[in-house]
Amino acid sequence: MRRKIPSTTALVSFEAAARHESFTKAAQELSITQGAICRQIASLEEFLSVELFRRSRRGVKLTEAGLSYSRRVAAQLDAVERDTLSVMGQQGANTIELAVVPTFGTQWLIPRLKDFQRQHPEVTVNLTNRTRPFLFADTEFDAAIYFGDAEWSGTESHRLMGENPVPVCSPRILGKRARLTPHEIAELPLLQQTTRPYAWRQWFNAQQLNIPRDMTGPRYELFSMLSQAAMHDMGIALIPPFLIQRELEERQLVVASPKALTSLKAYYLMIPDRKVESASLHAFKDWLVDQSKRFNSSI
Repeated sequence: MRRKIPSTTALVSFEAAARHESFTKAAQELSITQGAICRQIASLEEFLSVELFRRSRRGVKLTEAGLSYSRRVAAQLDAVERDTLSVMGQQGANTIELAVVPTFGTQWLIPRLKDFQRQHPEVTVNLTNRTRPFLFADTEFDAAIYFGDAEWSGTESHRLMGENPVPVCSPRILGKRARLTPHEIAELPLLQQTTRPYAWRQWFNAQQLNIPRDMTGPRYELFSMLSQAAMHDMGIALIPPFLIQRELEERQLVVASPKALTSLKAYYLMIPDRKVESASLHAFKDWLVDQSKRFNSSI
C-alpha cells in the first residue's frame, strides 16, 4: 500500500519557509526560485487540504495548523539527517550501538573503553543514554547496559556488578564527626533517586529503623545529579562509591556511614537474541565481563 506522505522536496521547502516565515529567504537558503517555493507550498497545502500560511502584501505568516505541522516536520527531517550522517560516517565500519545508564557510562565505562579500542580497533562503540528498559525491536540498539534484575524478554544477560551504595554528603555536613549514625542521617534532607524510589527505606530498614519521611526529599534521575546536589550541601545521598571515586578522593564528598545497601539487582549487559552471534558484540561482551571481574576483585 502506498504511504500517505508528501514529497520530500515539498517538506524541505515548507520547513525552510516556516523557519524563516519567508518564501524569499527559504528560496535563497535552498538555492531555488521563490516561485518554486510557492509551488511546493501550494502542492503541500493541496495534499493536506489544510492552509499552512496566510498570505498578505506584507508577506506570509504561519497558521496554527502550519505552526504545529512545521514543528513535527522539522523534528522528522532532523532525525532523517542524523540517520543519514550516521550511515555516511560508518562507511561499512563495524559499529556497536550501545544504550547505557548515564553515570555508569561516564564514570566507569568510558575511562576503560580505550583498552577495548586498542584491542579491537576495527570496532566502533557508540553510547547513548537510556535509564530504563525498552524494546530492542523498536530501536537501533545492538545491546544495553542497565541496572535491574535481568528480566528482559528476548535477551541474553551478563552480570557485571552490584551497586552497594552508601550514604555520602559534603564534608561541611559531616563537620568534625568521623561518621553519622543512622538516626543522625534520618534528620538530614534525604536526596532521592527517581529510578530507586525505595532506596532510603530499604537502607533504614536494614538498620532496623522505621523512618516516616524516608521517601521525602528532592528527586533526581541520575547519580551524577545526586552527587552534585550532595556536594552543594543540599542533603545526603545513597550513591555507589565506584561512581564517585574522584569526588571521594578530592573530598568533595565523604562517606557518612560505611553501611552499604545491598540489593539483588545489578548492572547487566543485555544482548538481544537476534544479536548474540555478532562477532563484534561477542568480543565486546568478553572484554566487558573481564573488566568487571577485574574491578570486582579489586574492591
